[in-house]
Amino acid sequence: MSAKHEIEVSDNNFDKKVVEASKKIPIVVDFWAAWCGPCRYLGPSLEKLSEEYKGKFILAKLNVDENPKKSEEYSVMSIPSVKMFKNGKIVAEFVGAQPESQIKIWLDRNI
Repeated sequence: MSAKHEIEVSDNNFDKKVVEASKKIPIVVDFWAAWCGPCRYLGPSLEKLSEEYKGKFILAKLNVDENPKKSEEYSVMSIPSVKMFKNGKIVAEFVGAQPESQIKIWLDRNI
């Protein structure tokens, strides 16, 4: 995991590391769980793209089982769920595993 482009977040530090930080750089939050097959498919693609895009956004990973408060607060009903924060607000999102090519289109449209 890259210290620069990817971080782990929790209920306790979400507001600081995602909401506040998104006022400086877009933060893409991956809401996931270890038991979720589609999450295990999507995670490596997001991690690869966070490296490819080198500083255009930060990938924040939130384990929904360990951090139920923020998952509920942001209405995460199914996983994987990916939400982009800019200026403290959600500006784009998608649910479910997507091919890398579709994620690139989504990123390019929303960063």
